[in-house]
Amino acid sequence: MATNIGMMDAAYFVGRSEILSWINSTLQLNLSKVEEACSGAVHCQLMDSVHPGIVPMHKVNFDAKNEYEMIQNYKVLQDVFNKLKITKHIEVSKLVKGRPLDNLEFMQWMKRYCDSVNGGLLNSYNPLERREACKGSKEVGKRAAPIQPSAKSSTSAPKPHSSHNSRKNDSHSANPAAKVPRPTSSGGPVYDEQITELKLSIDSLEKERDFYFAKLRDVEILCQTPEIENSTVVAAIQRILYATDDNVSVVAEAQAMLTQGQRQPEPLSPIQEVAEDKPKIETQKRKNIMTLEVDVAANSTLSPKQRISDASDVHCSGSPLISC
Repeated sequence: MATNIGMMDAAYFVGRSEILSWINSTLQLNLSKVEEACSGAVHCQLMDSVHPGIVPMHKVNFDAKNEYEMIQNYKVLQDVFNKLKITKHIEVSKLVKGRPLDNLEFMQWMKRYCDSVNGGLLNSYNPLERREACKGSKEVGKRAAPIQPSAKSSTSAPKPHSSHNSRKNDSHSANPAAKVPRPTSSGGPVYDEQITELKLSIDSLEKERDFYFAKLRDVEILCQTPEIENSTVVAAIQRILYATDDNVSVVAEAQAMLTQGQRQPEPLSPIQEVAEDKPKIETQKRKNIMTLEVDVAANSTLSPKQRISDASDVHCSGSPLISC
């Protein structure tokens, strides 16, 4: 059985008309829009149709109009999911709003699940009988099977007296707005379909907006990292993020900030200064070595008499190295 199915599954490509036809035929209802099932009562009875007796139908409210009443129905549905160990997440906060796209996706999943149980075959399931224990079942029954007035009953009714007819005519004439017929909208279903498509488009745009806003928020958090928040690139990015208008000059200003930051010389670090002092030290060492070599060469060229003279000079200077 399918509990968690991917978004690319064939179940999510089932159209609204097929979903509505399946709901109305299974539960003997007369829904015209998928979002009319946002109260959760329809979902509960669909689960009851494939698992008879597992749903406490006396707790289901088909007349739920407020969100807190709908939430009670979804609590019943969640208890059924827990009993069956179904891990499907129910986004109650979105479903109770009556959004077409969210309700369509969840109902597509419901059809996929119901079809996976016994191949979607219902064994002698009576939806009307099971709904009798529910609150608001009578109103649902009226909407599902509207009573058509018969011509026989109208002709068999006794004709009232003329005085009663005159009073009735007087009351009708006093209230002309009551007998004005409502204009029939020949293009009603077409308009409903267009409205549904527009709602779906709006929901899709809202999801896309939230997606890109989250991305921009991630970039903002990254720019606030202490290691890079003082860099020129981050300052240019923040200049664009925090711009309050759509002026093209904002991008130009950010590019100018990057160019100006590249022209400014960076201060030398202590490591670089030490590295620059190293060649000077090496040069001084080489000079000292060359001086020693010259002194050694000069001593080697002196005669023994000159060496003794130098030694006597050292002796006379009072050097402690030579005893008198």
